[in-house]
This record gives sequence, structure tokens and C-alpha cells, in this order.
Amino acid sequence: MKIAVGGLAAGLVFGAATSLVNALSSPYVELGMPLVGTVWAKAAKVLSLLMDAGWSWAALAVGLGWLAGTWARGALVGALALIAASVAYYVTDAFVLGEPLSLFATETVMWSVAGLLFGLVLGVVGAAIKRPGLIGLLAGLTVPVGAAVQMVVMPPRPHLTVTPAIVLAEVIVWTAAVLGAGWAVYRFRAARRVSGSRLSRCRTS
Repeated sequence: MKIAVGGLAAGLVFGAATSLVNALSSPYVELGMPLVGTVWAKAAKVLSLLMDAGWSWAALAVGLGWLAGTWARGALVGALALIAASVAYYVTDAFVLGEPLSLFATETVMWSVAGLLFGLVLGVVGAAIKRPGLIGLLAGLTVPVGAAVQMVVMPPRPHLTVTPAIVLAEVIVWTAAVLGAGWAVYRFRAARRVSGSRLSRCRTS
């Protein structure tokens, strides 16, 4: 029960925060207009590029699945988190844009269904990170590799002009992807060394 509540809460906070950051970074939205030209607008833009990305939402489900521990609980919390995040995102969008919620009904349902499907899988992936061997390695590489692929295929460049905010966001993503992949590989090799040393001691004893 606690893990389900935690997943819902995390999803609600993440979805609402992503929508608010998007609004604060936009000069065309009432919330963002007073910030135009300030350092706060630039910071909000960087956060918007980082949070409103597929790999970031995937990382939410994977991270919660890792905390959940087991595959079943990981699947549950991953799905609940992404569904809650989708609903919170569009409810907050409707609020900050001053539009009726019914205008976002189709997108809410569509992404909630996608959140259910992807959340189940990504939650299991997160729980599998704790497993030793190749399974744990591949699970640990899922988010870093996914972020790198998205950076190549769909980099965070909403317009043709490359701004400092875009450059900073790309540097952060690439750095995090390299560090994340490095951690997964290091953990895998360290586990193999421990396993190898134990096997060697057993043979000599």
C-alpha cells in the first residue's frame, strides 16, 4: 500500500512540476511573462528541456521500480507513477493556461494508457537493476542509453536557434548519461570480481 501511495505521489508531483516549469519558461504564458529576460526564465527553460523529455519520464518509472525492489511492486509503482504524472501534467496545464480540462481529455487518456503500458515495463526494469549479472547491467543501462539515443534522434532543440539554455541542457543530459552508464558497468564488473574471488577461494579451500 505504501509503495502504491508513494508512486502516485511521485507521479503527481513530477507531472505537475513539469507543467509548471514549462509555463514558467514560456514568454507566451501568463506565469512566464514576468520572468522574461531574467535568470529565472533561463533556469526554467533548462529545467523544462530536462523534465519534459521521454527519457526523464522513463527515469521516473525506473527509479521508483528500483526503490520498490521486486518485479511485481516495480511494475505497479512504475505504472501508477506515469499514469499519475500524465493526469497531473494535463490538469496543471489546464489550470495555468486557463483552459477547460475537457480540452485536454484526449491527450490525458492517451498518455495515461501509454503510462500504464510503459510504466509496467520500466518499473520491472528498475527492479531488475539490483539483480547481479547481465540482467542488472542491461537494466542499469536502460535510462542512460535511452537518454543518449533521444539526444541523437530528438535533441532538446524546440527551435532552430541554439541558445545557452539548450547547450546547458544537452551538456547535463550527456554528462548524466555517461555517468549513469559508467556506474552500471562499474557495478557489473565489481560484482564479477567479487564472484570470481569467491569462486577462487572455494577452489583453493
